[in-house]
Amino acid sequence: MKFDKEFKEAISHLPSKEKDRLLLRLLKKDISLANRLYFELIDPRNTDEKRLDLIEQIERQIEDFSKYNSTPGHLMMEMRDISGKITEHVKVTKDKFAEISLNLLMLNEVLAIHNERILKVTQGKARKLCLYIIARAFKLLVLIRKMHEDLLLDFTPDLKKLGELISENDYLMRTAIQNGLDVNWLICEAIPENIEQIQKDLRSQGYLTSRTYLRTSNYKS
Repeated sequence: MKFDKEFKEAISHLPSKEKDRLLLRLLKKDISLANRLYFELIDPRNTDEKRLDLIEQIERQIEDFSKYNSTPGHLMMEMRDISGKITEHVKVTKDKFAEISLNLLMLNEVLAIHNERILKVTQGKARKLCLYIIARAFKLLVLIRKMHEDLLLDFTPDLKKLGELISENDYLMRTAIQNGLDVNWLICEAIPENIEQIQKDLRSQGYLTSRTYLRTSNYKS
């Protein structure tokens, strides 16, 4: 929502106490904004320190749920939870580097532990998880292409690892091929310059979304 100049000027002339009261009311309804202000005004940690804290949380959470023989559904639920924490961190700190690096960490750690377990169920039962992973990998390539090219070197080892882990899982490879993700983009540092347009075109055709499986009905349940 855009505010016109007159409205902004009227707000600027409100008494300080009234503005403070309204701000507190807004913060109660917008936790992300409240957390961002807390980080900018009070939190003793800087962006890098908060990122390191979140890395520890992610690794601990993955270690905890990996102690059990998790189903693909449970794995996706945990990954969505971790992804939510990463998203909140980015909203609060504007840490774009972490949006990529922490999602790579999550994908690589989960697949390194669970690749073989995923293959023990039918592809039909693993399909939503596989699509989630491939769609997230595609999104990371788009985000990386938007970063300064010098930063690509920082992500290269983890991208290569992710590509190799995907290639070791037949279900993930099939899902990647069906949804237009070339695993060589990950392994060989060969992200197309028009990767964002490729993603948009694929999504408009129903790929990289739940609609993908309306097209491919050859999965065993």
